[in-house]
Amino acid sequence: MKKISKISEYLQSFISSKRLGKEVVYHEVFPKTPPLWQKPKKQWPEEINKIIYASGLQKLYSHQAQAVDHIRKGRHVVVATPTASGKTLIYTLPVLENVLKNPGSKALYIFPLKALAQDQLRTFEEMTANSTLMPTAAIYDGDTSAWHRKRIREMPPNVLMTNPEMLHLSLLPYHEKWASFFSGLDIVVVDEVHTYRGVMGSNMALVFRRFQRICSFYGVSPTFIFSSATIANPTQLIEQLTGLKAKTITKSGAPLGKRNILFVNPIEGPARTAILLLKAALHRGLRTIVYTQSRKLTELIAIWAGSQSGPFASRISAYRAGFLPEERREIEKKLAKGDLLAVISTSALELGIDIGDLDLCLLVGYPGSVVATWQRGGRVGRSGQDSALVLIAGEDALDQFFIHNPEDFIKREPEAAVINPYNPEILARHLVCAAAELSIKNDEKLLSEEPVLKSILSLEKKGDLLKSADGKEFFSSRKFPQRYINLRGTGSRFNIVSGRTGQSKGEIDGFRAFKETHPGAIYLHKGDTYLVNNLDMDTMTIKVSKTKVDYYTRVRSDKKTDILEVFEEKPVWGTSIFMGQLKVTEQVTGYEKWSIHTKKRLNIVPLDLPPQIFETDGLWFKIPLKVQEETISEYLHFMGGIHALEHAAIGIFPLLVMTDRNDLGGISTPYHNQVKSAAIFIYDGVPGGAGLS
Repeated sequence: MKKISKISEYLQSFISSKRLGKEVVYHEVFPKTPPLWQKPKKQWPEEINKIIYASGLQKLYSHQAQAVDHIRKGRHVVVATPTASGKTLIYTLPVLENVLKNPGSKALYIFPLKALAQDQLRTFEEMTANSTLMPTAAIYDGDTSAWHRKRIREMPPNVLMTNPEMLHLSLLPYHEKWASFFSGLDIVVVDEVHTYRGVMGSNMALVFRRFQRICSFYGVSPTFIFSSATIANPTQLIEQLTGLKAKTITKSGAPLGKRNILFVNPIEGPARTAILLLKAALHRGLRTIVYTQSRKLTELIAIWAGSQSGPFASRISAYRAGFLPEERREIEKKLAKGDLLAVISTSALELGIDIGDLDLCLLVGYPGSVVATWQRGGRVGRSGQDSALVLIAGEDALDQFFIHNPEDFIKREPEAAVINPYNPEILARHLVCAAAELSIKNDEKLLSEEPVLKSILSLEKKGDLLKSADGKEFFSSRKFPQRYINLRGTGSRFNIVSGRTGQSKGEIDGFRAFKETHPGAIYLHKGDTYLVNNLDMDTMTIKVSKTKVDYYTRVRSDKKTDILEVFEEKPVWGTSIFMGQLKVTEQVTGYEKWSIHTKKRLNIVPLDLPPQIFETDGLWFKIPLKVQEETISEYLHFMGGIHALEHAAIGIFPLLVMTDRNDLGGISTPYHNQVKSAAIFIYDGVPGGAGLS
């Protein structure tokens, strides 16, 4: 008799449970799929074949073979296939073949996270350990010592692994110190390219353009290899990011283990159901990852689950952005070794960091996109074992839509990744950087784009760019302008420190700081609670003190919009919808205290903080007076209705583009002075706009 797997036992118990079984509304089983093999058109040198065999493969999967065929001909490639489909081999083999032909050949690997570079260095060294090639590889990031940085610059390795920040802050501004590296550059690998969307994508579009200027200066035109999750528009994204046309490969030939997909509509709330499912998984020894939609909920579930899990409490950990790098590395290591059985995470663990083989993925709320759902689900069953992905729905419109239409989700195509390379604020900052790296000449390709030319003339007028005496080139008036740009946001970052010891407890971006670390806020960090004592705008420091409280906090704020410019107007459903530029003013007015145990509001505390004001792109539509009058005549709550409509509109945005609903803002008002009626506004939640709305 065939032995039933642990995950199948767990699911049978869950579905037949009197308490939780009735919450399961959908269960789909995807059977195991075999590999699809393919030979490359050109044979590999014997030394490369040895490396393929050493990696556990006798031959290549179809998508791997197709990709390397293009790369070996010097074509740019984007491979958009599921997690754990063997994308690393796609770029490693051509890089090693280049080194075999020319020991001076260089490759640059760009990873969005430091931890990914560390994983890839380990993998690279394991793959080449028994090779006579002896290629060199090194990581160049914020953790690299000054001595090692100097050594890497003077004696660059065959493979340099770095991240966007180091490319932006070191390789480009100090390119003359990297001359020998740039001169031999053959291949550029951009890993997890789908993460370069929104604000970060808009920044990276300009970083890649600056990078290509430097490559041209050193007489090289490297082949770009992009790896991505499955998204709707990989070709378009690459063209927007880099201006390059890439061959696109989306069909994977990698095998897959048996996968269970369950949709759950919880009776007592998604967090409660997730904790019960996690406890049952821990008792069965299933290695589990729980994804949440916010940093605060990550910490709260870790606290609640830990307090109810008895001997397993020490084998559960929270994981999120804002943790110190060494804290994140420690959690990753413990998870990979099996010391931790479960981790509760935000999207910070969505990418391909090596955390070992996991069995179960619990999603507390719909992640906001089909792409993110499958990406998170790809965290489990990576070794071909049976696995399960459980979506525990929240009350949001999109969660409930998919709960009632699960087949729609299963059949749905992935969303598009959206960027705005012409965000005026971002473009201006990077043009000053580009001019500081190499003077911008009038006949450059860069200036052929109208928004670029417009921005350059504006920068010259402000004195940020200086024109040469002959009028043929522009120079930066500032030294090292790169330091003033935060690639992952549009604002600066605050450091969170202990008021008693001065020890760092993490960091937070300026836009979140007012909402999550205002005076009086409870800041949750690895299961501990800290009271925010002070938020210092001058030193960008938030002082906290460790405390034991039985409540958490939620911010209260007021918002208003001013219409600066109307770009477009369309008649829709008896009203008008507009697109244009908005000025948004948001002011934190206070916060609420909520009981951790009863989940009830305790009280409201007022605050007096300065407003945050920014200009962005958005859309808005009028609510006709007739609708307002009819709603009121039926004794319905008009303000509540338009507020619900605003939230529903924001909630369905991720059906169209890859975005977190936190990337968007919204305001509904019963009367807007400029619109002359009730109106609903939806806008990009960052200065200058990210191309979402």
